[in-house]
Amino acid sequence: MTFDSLTIPPQFKITQEQFEVLTQVNRDLQLEKTATGELIIMPPTEGNTGRKNLEIEGQLWLWNRQTGLGIVFNSSTGFYLPNTAIRSPDVAWVSQQKWQQLTPQQQDQFPPLCPDFVVELRPKTDRIEELQKKMQKYLDNGLRLGWLINPQQTQVEVYRQNQEVEVLDFPVSLSGEDILPGFVLDMRQVW
Repeated sequence: MTFDSLTIPPQFKITQEQFEVLTQVNRDLQLEKTATGELIIMPPTEGNTGRKNLEIEGQLWLWNRQTGLGIVFNSSTGFYLPNTAIRSPDVAWVSQQKWQQLTPQQQDQFPPLCPDFVVELRPKTDRIEELQKKMQKYLDNGLRLGWLINPQQTQVEVYRQNQEVEVLDFPVSLSGEDILPGFVLDMRQVW
């Protein structure tokens, strides 16, 4: 099973404020909300997936620390997307300019924006189709660049605005292109 979920009846619409309260009283759960009102309960990450996530986060954080071009977020951060979903990518990055457009109060809540860049790392237990749908939703909400890393197939799907998904077989590195100028993810520690 990939996710446990609760389906909210169509007549009941959970607001952003209600979702925030729900997450505050259930701090041990990692929750997401789809645009259609489905709550998703994310299970804890397995050891190797957690290790790989941290490797990706660390490399991105170090690059960002040196460039100061944006803000890096881990998988604990929920983003309130334009389609009303609240989603938590494994790794996310937002440009300084976009972040500074938010008020301090918005920065303290689920930031009301779609990250410029996200990474989703597929655990063994997740169906690839669900993660591909999630990546497409990020694109639909303004994502500029996204990587869906699939260690089971040693593939990376690269998502870009207005382009077909590019599938890379066993890449040794990934370029942040013009979204993350100069960033190169060394994949040797991820595989």
